[in-house]
Amino acid sequence: MSKSREILLALALGTGLVLQAQAGEKPIGRVPTPEEIARWDIDVRPDGLGLPPGRGTAREGEEVYLARCAQCHGEFGEAVGRWPQLVGGQGSLTWDDPIKTVTSYWPYAPTIFDYIKRAMPFGDAQSLTDDEVYAITAFLLASDGIIPEDFEVNAETLPKIKMPNAEGFIMDARPDVPKGEPCMKDCVAEVKIIGYAKAIGVTPDEHMRLPTD
Repeated sequence: MSKSREILLALALGTGLVLQAQAGEKPIGRVPTPEEIARWDIDVRPDGLGLPPGRGTAREGEEVYLARCAQCHGEFGEAVGRWPQLVGGQGSLTWDDPIKTVTSYWPYAPTIFDYIKRAMPFGDAQSLTDDEVYAITAFLLASDGIIPEDFEVNAETLPKIKMPNAEGFIMDARPDVPKGEPCMKDCVAEVKIIGYAKAIGVTPDEHMRLPTD
């Protein structure tokens, strides 16, 4: 590995690695401060690990949501134009055209906070305070009756919230994938389509197939 790649890797991983100087060279890099690491270390796990201090309720979140989110997602999470719908759709995941929203599809409540904190609002990501993110999360959950409007969402209560589709995701052991080196040529004699995505028409038929050579 080149020295430049070592530098980039050290900075990206936040390991605090300082490259040792060779004869006649100055040391490159320094140990990052806890404040610098904290600005990058903002991810939240499904079990809630990584949730920061803070709090919020749906009533508080409504004001923030209307100011920062509604222009894309609608005043009630119903979506505007091509932007995603956020609430509703519970019970629709078995339909031909399921409505995948935060409250119908998302399996873990803490990761709602995680996504909003890291990626929203679109074009101004990470501009929300932790209290605002907690409040918006509470607003979305309360909009579909998952929690009461006065329920306080924080680092302790959010991981305890059971999402409607919590059991809808399973570990996939991929039993159809043989062990060892993957096959890259002449692997399957015939491809048989056993189901169709009828609602949006994306299942390729024979006339849609691309040449393999």
